[in-house]
Amino acid sequence: MRSTRSRIIHALSFELIGLAIVIPAFSLLFGVDMGEGGVVAVVGATLATVWNYLYNLGFDHALLRLQGHTTKSLPVRILHALLFEAGLLLALLPFIAWYLGVSLWQALQMDIAFALFYLVYAFVFNWLYDLIDPPRRPA
Repeated sequence: MRSTRSRIIHALSFELIGLAIVIPAFSLLFGVDMGEGGVVAVVGATLATVWNYLYNLGFDHALLRLQGHTTKSLPVRILHALLFEAGLLLALLPFIAWYLGVSLWQALQMDIAFALFYLVYAFVFNWLYDLIDPPRRPA
């Protein structure tokens, strides 16, 4: 299992790199002012950072209980990313609609675009992070 320090570094670096990519892309894709797109992205990143920590902690505990270690196979990595993004999508939808003054349908399209980006990004980032800082096997 990862240390608390490693989990915090993981969550913060994930969000900061993601923001640097997603704010300009979101603004260009949806024609939203960079400031408004930035607010949506920062609120989403803040919520995602908390969710990331709690979700990964819970997921690792579940893996440890189910398989005796926290190493993720390819299918488990895919499930991990899908479940993470589904939870975040549900949490962000009402905020996006309210803040940008768009319909739920438009907010859903924006939220799905965020989710698709972060789905791929989370998969790649987590795989690379595991290579740089491999999960520890319990003693």
